[in-house]
Amino acid sequence: MDGTLLDSEKLWDIPLYEYAEKLGGELSLKTRQAMVGTNVPTTLSLLFGEVGVTPTQDDLSDAAAWILRRTEEVFRSGLVFRPGAQEALRSVRASGVPMALVTSTDRALTEICLDTIGRELFDVTVCGDEVSGLNKPLPEPYLRAARLLGADAERCVAIEDSPTGVASAVAAGCTVLVIPCDVPVDAGERRVFRSSLEGVELATLADLLN
Repeated sequence: MDGTLLDSEKLWDIPLYEYAEKLGGELSLKTRQAMVGTNVPTTLSLLFGEVGVTPTQDDLSDAAAWILRRTEEVFRSGLVFRPGAQEALRSVRASGVPMALVTSTDRALTEICLDTIGRELFDVTVCGDEVSGLNKPLPEPYLRAARLLGADAERCVAIEDSPTGVASAVAAGCTVLVIPCDVPVDAGERRVFRSSLEGVELATLADLLN
């Protein structure tokens, strides 16, 4: 979702950099890039480690709540589709092929994003707080989506923008259409690269499986 369908990774920058400053530190580009595609606990671990603070459980809970509130404010100020994403989603949906949204973002923020994306486009949504801690880059998010769709993950195409997301989809057995956004993704097995989702339709995805 973030960075693949929506150009929202840049919006995540705002609360993350702000919270690092609240802790008396500064978030480096390297650490920020390592957060892309990860879940909240991983992001917080990286953030506190960056500023040299060992958090208590209360610190982690407070940080998660603050970042959630601030990110919600930022998201509600305006979300923008990545090039071709809206058209590709609607084209594939119109074909009748089942689709799942698989995101590391928690359900509360995902619901805000679905107001822009269109929740009616997906048969299933799997969020970062719904996989029992088995988040990307582990395969469970994509395996869960495939189970809910009644599909074989090896016959699914995942669309991803980050190394973490790509690793998850590949581990699940999916073929991955990679649309890099803010972080480079290395070439590897079952990965096909495009510069954007412009012109992507059902035939584009079917060709990847054939």
